[in-house]
Amino acid sequence: MRVSSILKGAHFGNLAKVHGIVTYKLSPFEQRAFAGAISHGLPNIVRRIRSNIFRVVPPFILGYLIFDLTERKHSALLRKNPADYENDE
Repeated sequence: MRVSSILKGAHFGNLAKVHGIVTYKLSPFEQRAFAGAISHGLPNIVRRIRSNIFRVVPPFILGYLIFDLTERKHSALLRKNPADYENDE
């Protein structure tokens, strides 16, 4: 049995009849998509950053310090010890 025979030509959004529910829509051409983006959005971004900075930044600092310490130790281990070659001619 094919799927199209079950759907009888209906598209996915029109598969069922729903009664008793009223929906209202506003045309996308009548909406103001960026209304208040500067006056409300930027202060909201600042508030959210200030509220989460002490939760997010310390793990990154700790990770950077561990990475830096590991890189320094690795580069130090790659160097030769000059004391091993003092008596060479």
